[in-house]
Amino acid sequence: MDRIASSFARRNCAAMLTAFLLSAPVAVRAQATQYPDVPPLLLGAAWYPEQWDEATWEKDLTSMEQDHVHLARIAEFAWSTMEPSEGNFQFKWLDDAIAMAAKHHVVIVLGTPTAAPPAWLTTKYPETLRVDNDGKRDEHGNRQQFSFASTKYRFFAHRISEEMAKRYGHNPNVVGWQLDNELSSTSFDPEAKAQFHAWLKAKYGTIDKLNTLWTTSYWSQTYDNFDEIPVHDKDENPALLLDWRHFVSDTWKSYCENEISAIRPYADKRQFITTNTMGWFDGFDAYTVHSVLDIAAWDDYVPTVTFDPASNGAEHDLTRSYKNKNFWVMETEPAFVNWRPNNNAIHKGQMREMAWQAIGHGADAVEYWQWRAALNGQEQYHGTLVGVDGEPVPAYDEAKQIGEEFEKAGAALSGTTPQASVAVMESFDSRWAIDFQRFNNAFDPIAEMVDFYRPLRAAAQAIDIVPPSADITKYKLVLAPALNVLSGADAERLIAYVRQGGHLILGPRSAMKNEYDATWTQRQPGPLVDLLGGRVEEKYALANDAPVSGLVGSGSAKIWAELLEAKSGDTKTLLTYGPSSGEHGNGWLDGKPAMITRTVGKGVITYVGFWPDEKLLADMAGAWVEEAGVTPLVAGVPAGVEVCERTGQGKTVLILINHNTTAQSVHLPAGMKTLIGQGGPDVTLAAYGVAVLER
Repeated sequence: MDRIASSFARRNCAAMLTAFLLSAPVAVRAQATQYPDVPPLLLGAAWYPEQWDEATWEKDLTSMEQDHVHLARIAEFAWSTMEPSEGNFQFKWLDDAIAMAAKHHVVIVLGTPTAAPPAWLTTKYPETLRVDNDGKRDEHGNRQQFSFASTKYRFFAHRISEEMAKRYGHNPNVVGWQLDNELSSTSFDPEAKAQFHAWLKAKYGTIDKLNTLWTTSYWSQTYDNFDEIPVHDKDENPALLLDWRHFVSDTWKSYCENEISAIRPYADKRQFITTNTMGWFDGFDAYTVHSVLDIAAWDDYVPTVTFDPASNGAEHDLTRSYKNKNFWVMETEPAFVNWRPNNNAIHKGQMREMAWQAIGHGADAVEYWQWRAALNGQEQYHGTLVGVDGEPVPAYDEAKQIGEEFEKAGAALSGTTPQASVAVMESFDSRWAIDFQRFNNAFDPIAEMVDFYRPLRAAAQAIDIVPPSADITKYKLVLAPALNVLSGADAERLIAYVRQGGHLILGPRSAMKNEYDATWTQRQPGPLVDLLGGRVEEKYALANDAPVSGLVGSGSAKIWAELLEAKSGDTKTLLTYGPSSGEHGNGWLDGKPAMITRTVGKGVITYVGFWPDEKLLADMAGAWVEEAGVTPLVAGVPAGVEVCERTGQGKTVLILINHNTTAQSVHLPAGMKTLIGQGGPDVTLAAYGVAVLER
């Protein structure tokens, strides 16, 4: 803590510090910022000085400093304050807020305010407002009411971003930029439609090629020119729907590039540029959007009444995969939110549990939304760290403990990141294609992903989530739970992986479609049939669970089942569907293969044709990990205790998190130094308890 205090004190010599920052080489390391005098782990909060009288700022920032909050995100909704009328820029208040934050050792992430345009803009230029699927134009008064494709809107977004960058691009207390806020809403206005048609023409070249690849002869959908193609995101040809999502992804990418082009020429290279995504949100391909960003960041909220550590951990791993390096949690909840049907609070201790899980999965900053309760607006009931009076609420003390622990363990974690020898393959195209045509409405591709991830993470204790285009040669085991869309190029990559000694597990609905959402001319798994030496004979949506049993255990199939057939003499059946019980079974599956596998050289390919129950899936995951030669980081860990490891720069840090409501004991490997929590060879973790240890 002395090191941190002294490093922050150096900010008082602003001129000397600025000269140092401009001359120092850009560090390449995984930590919260690229500034060497900023703590390597940051606890933060979203702060809205524009909503409050300046007399409150000193109290807020003093309290932040006392709470070990060293980061504030500001200005992402402040356009009307920064530009109260067209071309009239008012930044004095922002200058003062950033300067006052520096005095209290709080660094700043600046948000471009484009998620909430000012009323003068939407009134004078109504063509910038988005249009919904039914042709209704949005109105002012909420947020994200702009069209993401509007050239006029992008002009104003570029201008305000550029003005901010000119002023703060070399401010030593501004460590990064957040573009917009939670990119999400699309538009079906005339300009967006014209851009989609131009995008299709650029992709396909001729309308005949599009007609062929989309199979538009179905239902007489054949088009004579690109302008005839309808523009909606539902109830259309699946190929059209998939290309619309690709267009949306490219449009959000160019939207970000518009603001990046305004900021980067004026910004210190150490100031990162990111945006805040939303976990499983799939309105666009996040890999496409992140291709132009410096780091990934996401908003970590509990979407249901009960916190699910496996789903949350998978979202962390997914976010880390966008840039294949450490990320930030740009928002998370201080105990509760305001947008669920029941906004119950997570349990006392779970803020700390969630914060350390984020760090364990590769986060270098955790930021609460928001600092002070708002006087008005749509989110008055949302959790905060201090009330409208600026005085602490109960969540404040837990945040303070987290901040203290981040400072204590930060040096050990600096320059470290998670490493894994097991990967789960995530495909936005596959999620979209399944959602377009679920066949069984209960088949939620995200729920299926989490069901497969949960026991695999528990068995392997380290998972990377990767797209189909990723280099997977370093992984001993790759699981693709529902790789519904598989291009020929990605199929060749999987074939090479297996032939070179990899273990590939395919889940149900895999390799049915090509990249145009058209069915492969082979049955599933399409271009992998020859490698597998087997195929899917038929698919069935299940009204009731179907029994399965065999070499890897017994249990039941739920929601979905595929009747498999081995076509090669060396393809083995591992599980078989049992006899159905009268009216509760469909009869078609009885006695048929449910899971088949084949050894190809040193590699193995396995096809799981059903959605297994929890116990059977845990047995299967354990067997896959063992067969692939993957060793857990810590053996004999109780159920519900998560093990995370971060390594780098000659350091190894182990993070243990107890997600249970009762205390648990873990026997540690030898040679562990305690940073947070109890020491000794046996660590007892209280409910939601955490231990951080350095090897």
